[in-house]
Amino acid sequence: MVNKSEVFLIKTSDRNLGIRSLLERFDLNNFNRKRVALKPNFNSADPFPASTHIDTLETIVNVLKESGVERLTVAERSGMGKTRDVLKKMGVFNLSDELGFDVVVLDEEGVDGWVKIGPDGTHWSRGFYISKLFLSADKVVQTCCLKTHRFGGHFTMSLKNSTGLVASQVPSESYNYMSELHSSPNQRLMIAEINQTYKVDLVVMDAIKAFASGGPDRGDIVEPNLLLASRDRIAIDAVGVAILRKYGTTKEITKGAIFKLEQIRRAAELGVGVKSADDIKLIPLNDISLEAANDIERILKI
Repeated sequence: MVNKSEVFLIKTSDRNLGIRSLLERFDLNNFNRKRVALKPNFNSADPFPASTHIDTLETIVNVLKESGVERLTVAERSGMGKTRDVLKKMGVFNLSDELGFDVVVLDEEGVDGWVKIGPDGTHWSRGFYISKLFLSADKVVQTCCLKTHRFGGHFTMSLKNSTGLVASQVPSESYNYMSELHSSPNQRLMIAEINQTYKVDLVVMDAIKAFASGGPDRGDIVEPNLLLASRDRIAIDAVGVAILRKYGTTKEITKGAIFKLEQIRRAAELGVGVKSADDIKLIPLNDISLEAANDIERILKI
């Protein structure tokens, strides 16, 4: 019997309560005395749901520190704006000073901060460089938003959040890897291919609000009032797509089976996570979450 990937879900607008309830379902004793790399979603300095809500980041950091992590590093490369300025405006450095975690601005890293991934078996013409921090950490945590993506990604959740771990340019080269990604007709396949290069131990999705069209920096907002968590990037993204379909979204996201969408299909081919909707176990944490979970499960199976 194949083990299913669990996606926990809670309907609430209280981030502290909701995230703590979700993370109680994971054995965080495994994080004790570990070096943890945390990837948020600060692609731009626009407010949630364009960017990680600072309360979401604060709660995740607090729970991880309570679990006894040895060192916690939040790292990011913004795609729309200078990363240091984005993180400053969004309050990340202030939160770092308050709670005591490290912040790494990835596009200020030297050559030694990146690992080259070759092009073989990918749609990247030259391969790409990924942050060494996320390859060497004992544990990796992601927190993503629920958004559509008008620049060719179609949607940006956990899989697309990994783009912020890839160098736009490295000091030793003039080539722009993000220009290649965003101009390629294979963009969604290339996004999936980033994810096969590193392991994720925990993903938290903040879907209290979402962009149902537009995105990633601005768009039409819906309010699912949901928080989700999983160990499986494909599973949580598939559930996120189902949520967008429930509220009405773009034709690119609505068309066909969820596991036929290119980001998800390619990631499944590469073994990043589950291979079908039947492999997902959706677990609502309270009675008021049950109706949403039933709706999502029905849409997943279409």
